[in-house]
Amino acid sequence: MFIHIEPEETETLRRISRKLLFPAPGMPKGHVLMGYDDQGQCPMLKGGECSIYEDRPQTCRDYDCRIFAATGVAVDQETQQEIARRVAEWVFSYESGEGREEHGIVEQAAAFLQNNHDLFPPGVLPNYPVQLAALAVRLHMLFAELQAKARGDAACRSDAAMAQAILSELRERETAAHLAQG
Repeated sequence: MFIHIEPEETETLRRISRKLLFPAPGMPKGHVLMGYDDQGQCPMLKGGECSIYEDRPQTCRDYDCRIFAATGVAVDQETQQEIARRVAEWVFSYESGEGREEHGIVEQAAAFLQNNHDLFPPGVLPNYPVQLAALAVRLHMLFAELQAKARGDAACRSDAAMAQAILSELRERETAAHLAQG
């Protein structure tokens, strides 16, 4: 897998040789990808462990193959056979109806983002499945609120209105993150 690294991940970028990075297609300037070595492994993997673990990319921090099973986002069966096998093995159990309902909302949020990619400006939604799945998990509570609001307000029912509300939330979070940094 290619590892996406955002420009804000300065400590990560300091630890990785520029020779291993290249611009991320379809993403804003400063977003880069790190490929894999000739054995198909991350070049930061040394002796079976991450050599930059404390400064690993956010993509690696977010990654857990269960995220595909939890969101319903598809894994590439040809290039990620081992991950696909593990995803297929996951079966979720719930302690309560609320847990089952929350899982359903996560799946609905992921499906909405996948099916309505064209309603968002280019570069806003991630192009990579793991990042899209992680975004769906982060946004699922907002998605639930938007669904509840749409039930009571016909103007909020369209996919475009839902996308606009999600876009507003993403922009607010980005602004808050920039303010917190400096």
